[in-house]
Amino acid sequence: MSKTAEYYISKGFDCKTAEYFASGKKRITGVVPNNDFTLTITFDNGEKRLYNVGPLIQKGTVFEPFADIENFRRVYVDDTHCIAWDIDPDIDSNQVWNNKVDLCPDECYIDSVPVSGKPDTQ
Repeated sequence: MSKTAEYYISKGFDCKTAEYFASGKKRITGVVPNNDFTLTITFDNGEKRLYNVGPLIQKGTVFEPFADIENFRRVYVDDTHCIAWDIDPDIDSNQVWNNKVDLCPDECYIDSVPVSGKPDTQ
């Protein structure tokens, strides 16, 4: 039995998050980095959404290395359907877990917006 948005709201979720969980979790199936530090993400329901990573890229955070656009462009979907980057691309993040920075699919969906035009993907 699926739970309604009202159920999730009663548990303390905000409206946007409650609606997401009530409609069913989504899996990430693809990602394209854009030149403005956004990602065009494809979900298993066929929807494409734009996620702004820019606010996360701050000095002193795990996202700092990705302020370099070439590092940012190394983004991929990992085997758990998360958005991921390897801090050092020469190290296997499956062997050295703290080499990987990732974002969960739920956050990526909730904090993104539907794509309404063609992204800048040079």
